[in-house]
Amino acid sequence: RGAHRTAQEPHSIRRDRSLTPPARLPTLETERLRLRWLEERDVEALYQVFADPAVMRYWSSPPLADLAAAKALLQEIHDYFARGNLYQWGVARADTDRVIGTVTLAHIDRTHRRAGVGFALAKPVWGQGYATEAVARLIEHAFDDLELHRLEADVDPRNEPSLRLLEQLGFLREGLLRERYHLAGEIQDSVIMGLLRREWVARRRHASEDLAPRGNTSQERELRSRPRDGRGLG
Repeated sequence: RGAHRTAQEPHSIRRDRSLTPPARLPTLETERLRLRWLEERDVEALYQVFADPAVMRYWSSPPLADLAAAKALLQEIHDYFARGNLYQWGVARADTDRVIGTVTLAHIDRTHRRAGVGFALAKPVWGQGYATEAVARLIEHAFDDLELHRLEADVDPRNEPSLRLLEQLGFLREGLLRERYHLAGEIQDSVIMGLLRREWVARRRHASEDLAPRGNTSQERELRSRPRDGRGLG
């Protein structure tokens, strides 16, 4: 609510190793961000994100009450990581290393090779493309490195910015679960969204083809003139 492989190994062995819990989350980099392990020094930043009622409006828990609650949240993140069923990265700006939010792979299921996607960013950085950048890198890691087959997201249907972000990255709306949550004095519905690995790979392939140099044949001019099918990442 939002492993490296060797070429000689059999695929079944590779898949098992890809989901072996690491000793520490790897740092994932983008042009402007670093998705990294959360540390004690990040408690204040976590508080600023998760104590904001605007950020927590469609979250599955209330805003943090104080810094002690933020410290408890950090410990909870580390405890879930140790159990191997939730990986939560701090989203830090590359230029300052200041945490501005988190992205999460939750409910990691090694048998069925799926996980849920979550994300939350501090309100002052909304509208700058950081969430899209961070979630795209998370998806890439989930499919390429962890070799998951499916990613899911559970979104309040009123949370239109998150729905648009996920759809932009290829997620499809798969169903509406009515009156699923009792939160903040109200009953809330839930939209379930899903993205399959083969869909992500196809989108990336089409994006690469769109960026590739083209000749000047009449056939290629014809293809360029057709409307895009929406599968590109651009």
